[in-house]
Amino acid sequence: MQADIFKDILVPVIGGLGIFMLGLEFMSNGIQSLAANRMRQTLARVAGTPITGLAAGTLITGVIQSSTAMTVMVVGLVNAGVLGLRPAVSVIMGANIGTTIGNGLIALPLGPLGLILGGTFALIYLFAHNPKVKNIALACMGFALIFYGLNLMTGGLRPLRNMPEVMSLIMALKADNFLGLIWCVLTAALITALIHSSSATIGIVMGLGAAGVLEWQTAVAFSLGADLGTTITSWMASIRLSKNAKRAAYAHITFNIVGVLVMLPLFFVSMNLLVYVMGWFGGDPGEAVVVNGKETFPLVPVAVGLYSTAFNVFNTAIMFPFVTPFANFLARVGHSSADDKEDYSAPRYLEPGARADIATGVVAVQKESGRFLKGVADFLAIARSAPKTSDEVVAHYVALDGLSREIRGYTAAMLQPNITPHQADLLASLVEEEDWTASLGQTLFQIARRAEREKFGPQGQEFLNAILDEVAAAMRAITPNGADKGPVSASAAGRLPAIPTLRDRCLKADLPWSERGAILTLLGSAERAFYLVERIDAERRSVARVVPAAATRPDAAPDGLGSAVPAE
Repeated sequence: MQADIFKDILVPVIGGLGIFMLGLEFMSNGIQSLAANRMRQTLARVAGTPITGLAAGTLITGVIQSSTAMTVMVVGLVNAGVLGLRPAVSVIMGANIGTTIGNGLIALPLGPLGLILGGTFALIYLFAHNPKVKNIALACMGFALIFYGLNLMTGGLRPLRNMPEVMSLIMALKADNFLGLIWCVLTAALITALIHSSSATIGIVMGLGAAGVLEWQTAVAFSLGADLGTTITSWMASIRLSKNAKRAAYAHITFNIVGVLVMLPLFFVSMNLLVYVMGWFGGDPGEAVVVNGKETFPLVPVAVGLYSTAFNVFNTAIMFPFVTPFANFLARVGHSSADDKEDYSAPRYLEPGARADIATGVVAVQKESGRFLKGVADFLAIARSAPKTSDEVVAHYVALDGLSREIRGYTAAMLQPNITPHQADLLASLVEEEDWTASLGQTLFQIARRAEREKFGPQGQEFLNAILDEVAAAMRAITPNGADKGPVSASAAGRLPAIPTLRDRCLKADLPWSERGAILTLLGSAERAFYLVERIDAERRSVARVVPAAATRPDAAPDGLGSAVPAE
């Protein structure tokens, strides 16, 4: 009996594919609406080491069921300076494992229940008023629609087996030799890159395999290509971001490419192993089962899901020992002379173990604060060069903002109930100082941004340089080794007369109105910077910053900063 192409093939295949992808979207959106912010905060907090990063990436991706969303989230956190490059690499490895949980779920034989479950949760979604209940219903509805869509696709693809023209075209993509394997992998990678979802590609492949259109080994090869094609989204997400964010995307791309290249020579050996393992799940995936007079291959989706999980676990196992050298290598990618400047995206001196000893912790905070101020002073150098794009100044500010939060959090964590009053006073003073330095960083960032946005003529550039000279001279009072260049004063009162003088000159000068407005605004920022420098200096003088030597007995230095070590 001749199949009606429109009714029997196009309607269920296109409709099933649409429902399947809509289900993926609903499930991902529902789960992310419930807990995306919490997961992002959790990831930023716990992914400090490769092992915790791997675990966090696996678990969070297993919940949100989107390695693409997870990888884009990681790239964004790296761009914001919240997540370092090394832990980001391990999180991405974990994301690849976590997404295979969904591939395994898709393989479950729940297709016939998909429609009734989808309709039930759709009604709950429509009539619920609680946002939390609506998001849970949306996620469950999406989960059910995935199975219903896959069931529709499988039924719609089955008639293709009776069409010689279609089968001859599909048979050209057959992973029965090494060249055919490569073509299958590249084709699946291209499809995944176009639809931005490896789960969708694997769902299509499962449908083709279950219908008997794709030979089971070829379906497995397509799942290998899906892992390759999914990297395109993270690359696209990083195009306009910082170099470190781009490197995180490169980590995802490199990780999957290396895994595929390693697996290609082992593919046919792994197929023998897969056949052996599939014996535990019911038999040969290439064996047909007749249901209601129709031939189907229910074990092909199981084989595809199992192989996808095994591949990503194997890939992680061979790459994980090299996380640190891999991250170091990526750090050199796109390296330029500009990168030889200090990288402020992560602290250098704030060792977690040092917080237990106040003396050591305070020294670490002082060093990191000095490093932060050096980074803040770099805004003046950026302002002088007037970069053509905002990428440099914004990326520098984002990195410093993350470092500032790290310093304040580290200092606040040392405020424990058992410390002495003097220690508490010093730590509180350090927190206040750090708040003022963060404000100074924002002010100098504004100066750099305004200098960058306005194209100054020769006369306007002279005014800009004069303002920057005044701020730089004030900064020498609080930056490490700044006073070595000559005696300086942090007093704002001593520097403020320069502001009215420059303002009068600006008003009398023959300048375009836009340049005049920019200079007047910059003078206001410079005045604010003077007060902040003076406040930082005063805060430092309010409590002695000298850390006495550690005492050997608790009563030896009651107001000191040394660790109280009981006498033996």
